[in-house]
Amino acid sequence: MTVSNLVRTPREVSSVATAAAVTREELVEGLNRDLAGEYQAILMYTHYSATLTGPYRRELRSLFLAEVVDELGHAQYLADKIAALGGEPTTQPRPVSPASEPREMLDEALAAEGEAITGYTRRIKQAEELGEIGLKVGLENQVADETRHKEELERILAGWDNR
Repeated sequence: MTVSNLVRTPREVSSVATAAAVTREELVEGLNRDLAGEYQAILMYTHYSATLTGPYRRELRSLFLAEVVDELGHAQYLADKIAALGGEPTTQPRPVSPASEPREMLDEALAAEGEAITGYTRRIKQAEELGEIGLKVGLENQVADETRHKEELERILAGWDNR
């Protein structure tokens, strides 16, 4: 291979970059998956707070109800951004996993928070590729919130009595 084969014109570089870049439609599709996850979290935390039993009911109910408010804010942010990008915000949540014991509820919540962090991390990269810097920063703030939620759940579970 010669050096001339390695050198590309600006047009060729732009063409290669465009082929590998994310599209606005892919970003909107991903944001809708994230929005479905936030709807799931709202339903999950609401359901779990209502059906909790046992000695930790009061504390866990307060924790779950506080999460509903945060997740609702995340959902509204995502819906607004999807609409601003020309998309249609989903109205369908991801399914809520059934859980009847407090430990199961905490495990499900922890998994959902981890999934949210993973999705937002992907979306941050996509937003940056498309030059959507405001969206990138907003998603970084949501990752910070979700990380705090995840860490709190991990701390609760670390001290959980496995009877």
